[in-house]
Amino acid sequence: MSKSPDLPKQSFPPVRRGPRDEGPPRWLPVYRAQKEHNGSVERSTFVVARNPDPESKLPYLLSVPVGGGLLLKARDSWPRSARVYCHPLETGWPEEAEVLERVPTSVCRRRGPAVDLVLDRPRLARSQFVFTEVRGRPAIFWQTQKTARAANPGARVPRKRAVADITVLVDTRERYPYRFAQRRVETERAALPAGDYAVASGGTVIAAVERKTLEDFVTCLSNGTLAFQMQRLADVPLAAIVVEGRYSHLFRLEHVDSGWIADVLSRLHARHPEIQVTFADSRKFAEEWTHRFLASAFADDQD
Repeated sequence: MSKSPDLPKQSFPPVRRGPRDEGPPRWLPVYRAQKEHNGSVERSTFVVARNPDPESKLPYLLSVPVGGGLLLKARDSWPRSARVYCHPLETGWPEEAEVLERVPTSVCRRRGPAVDLVLDRPRLARSQFVFTEVRGRPAIFWQTQKTARAANPGARVPRKRAVADITVLVDTRERYPYRFAQRRVETERAALPAGDYAVASGGTVIAAVERKTLEDFVTCLSNGTLAFQMQRLADVPLAAIVVEGRYSHLFRLEHVDSGWIADVLSRLHARHPEIQVTFADSRKFAEEWTHRFLASAFADDQD
């Protein structure tokens, strides 16, 4: 990445810090877990209880440990054969609710318009809560891979995804920035706290990409600069590094031990698994990948 220190800088708000599992989309209220009859609902525990409301058509209650705590009413206690319809529990957790099971979670985090849930048990462990709309009204479906496939037989990935207009923030020190020509993109110069390209929502950076030529990538690996850059990128909810070259070219270096460079990269991967490193073959494809990554991050944040 080539930088130019003499360009004028503009201030920009800091990144939105914190874990990625910030909870469901904005339209869904997040209700903090309240006390049960035998104690409090733990953040790292998934709880299923019987709904004490006899008039409710959703006989089960769920406590999902994501964000500030997500409480739902559900049609079933697990999506065994079909997707399970859920609805927010507006009244808070009832003290008289009979707890049917309490299971520790291995993973519970938000990914765009969905929440991934992995329970710490051998069977009936992986599922997902999908936040969508049905006939113009918000809806939540709890599904597994099997039930999702059954609900959409023969479904295929769309050939082309509609990408909304986005504004890409370009760091003021980026000397030869991507132009994003023939794409629905506006660019704006800003002094970014991390990365060379970013998108923002509500005044905060939600995704950032650090661009590297292959030569600069190897130099930053060798002198330790990349480790500090990845520390800054780790403060961004979604972050990535795109390299204008091939991974195989790391093993064709003449003046640097290729095996050592690959080992350094592997260690940084292990320390920062949340930061994706993509080798995009060339500058052209690196620009293409950067646009799609930032556009997808922005679209997921708006869902």
